[in-house]
Amino acid sequence: MDVNIEDSWKAQLTTEFDKPYFKTLVDFVKTEYKTQTCFPKGSEIFAAFDHCSYDDVKVVIIGQDPYHGVGQAHGLCFSVNEGIAMPPSLINIFKEIETDLNVAFPPNGNLERWAKQGVLLLNATLTVRAHQAGSHQGKGWEKFTDAVIQLISNNKKDVVFLLWGGFAKKKGAKIDTQKHLVLNSGHPSPLSANRGFWFGNKHFSKTNEYLQESNRSPIKW
Repeated sequence: MDVNIEDSWKAQLTTEFDKPYFKTLVDFVKTEYKTQTCFPKGSEIFAAFDHCSYDDVKVVIIGQDPYHGVGQAHGLCFSVNEGIAMPPSLINIFKEIETDLNVAFPPNGNLERWAKQGVLLLNATLTVRAHQAGSHQGKGWEKFTDAVIQLISNNKKDVVFLLWGGFAKKKGAKIDTQKHLVLNSGHPSPLSANRGFWFGNKHFSKTNEYLQESNRSPIKW
């Protein structure tokens, strides 16, 4: 089965694509996209991989579901296209960057510029029905994205994993902390951030310090 994904990832994940669960997942997704309104659009399902090759991965941010509102999701966790209002979690991410690094608030919420610098913006579930949060959970995506995280943990070194909130922490439980930097904090959603679990985590400066110590260029957040 041929999956339309960036070549370096295709080489790494071919065996995963051939597993029975993934074929069942593809059948489910194809049926959903034919019969329901789903996000992101089909060509952007693997956008996180297409914008950040396997060889370039320096940082991994783990999200949960794609945004389920019209025009929001475009395949990168927490990111929205230009012209789309920034969701509250993304606003809080930029607020933390502003105080942590003294970087001005950006004009839009498109995080492709991060991806192109080596930040894999990975949702646990890569598709969703319109206006139905969690509607494609438990269909196989989680197994696939677990395999991606394990692949990076096992085969690369000195990667920074940013785990925001309980869900991401569970998702990253098997990351080898001897080889990689794992930073945990609360989720940037208002519910968590306003209770003191997000602001002040300094994840962005800590990430850059670690990258520079590993002789790699920092991320321009």
